[in-house]
Amino acid sequence: ADIGVAMGITGTEVAKNSSEMILTDDNFATIVAAVKEGRIIYSNIRKFVNFLLSCNVGEILVVFITNLLLGPQFTPLAPIQLLFLNLVTDSFPALALGQEKGEKDIMLHPPRKSDEKIINREMIASIVTQAVAIFIAVFSAFQIGRYIYPDVMIDNTNVVATSFQFFAAEGFRPSAGAGTFAFVTLIFAELLRAFSSRSEHYSVFQIGLFSNSTMNKAVLLSGTLMIFVVYLPILQVYFNTIALTLRDWLIIAGLAIIPFVVGELFKLIYHKETRAKAESIV
Repeated sequence: ADIGVAMGITGTEVAKNSSEMILTDDNFATIVAAVKEGRIIYSNIRKFVNFLLSCNVGEILVVFITNLLLGPQFTPLAPIQLLFLNLVTDSFPALALGQEKGEKDIMLHPPRKSDEKIINREMIASIVTQAVAIFIAVFSAFQIGRYIYPDVMIDNTNVVATSFQFFAAEGFRPSAGAGTFAFVTLIFAELLRAFSSRSEHYSVFQIGLFSNSTMNKAVLLSGTLMIFVVYLPILQVYFNTIALTLRDWLIIAGLAIIPFVVGELFKLIYHKETRAKAESIV
């Protein structure tokens, strides 16, 4: 056996001292409950890691590839915006993932190997897929933002570019509007990613989109703080943002939902066999 089990009430002191698990109620059914709780905790740790890494790698791709394509003066996200993303947008939903109750079939899966890593091939595929989808959405938002809010000259912010150019024009930098497009799109994409991360194998709509009240509160809090950053003049100065119009919000929402859809399709395709095995046991 992997571990020794002793009875907490009727067991001897010798048996208790030599065992890794003690049943305080002398009920073997408690072992099943303990295994289930352990699986839920392990699963939630995986969700936590998957969510944070996919968001952080996505942010790295956004900054690195955009700088590579457009030049260092065209960084889409300011340092304070990245801090906001990591400390506010990511942190609250990540903590809420620890409150998940576990999938309905969590006890139907075979035991994992003792040497299995948390970040396995399955998670790496999920992280890479999500990170690329986030980059595509945010980079597209940044370019659309540059089209709607033209670039400005580095030495004279009152002069704007005469026409949109996919690549950066020498002597220009992106406007606050373009940066706001990228910033808000990334926030929306990561908040939607938080909902999608609530299950590794099933669609979030199957487990209930709003069934985790802690997640709902975390997303609402992060979203509210984002609104403050976008619309409060005193915060606009520090975060280099502008007040967005309804048209802007519609464009951003359409782009931000792309990583969410990709994540749901990934689970549908990649974990089809896993779900089928669990359902066949039932």
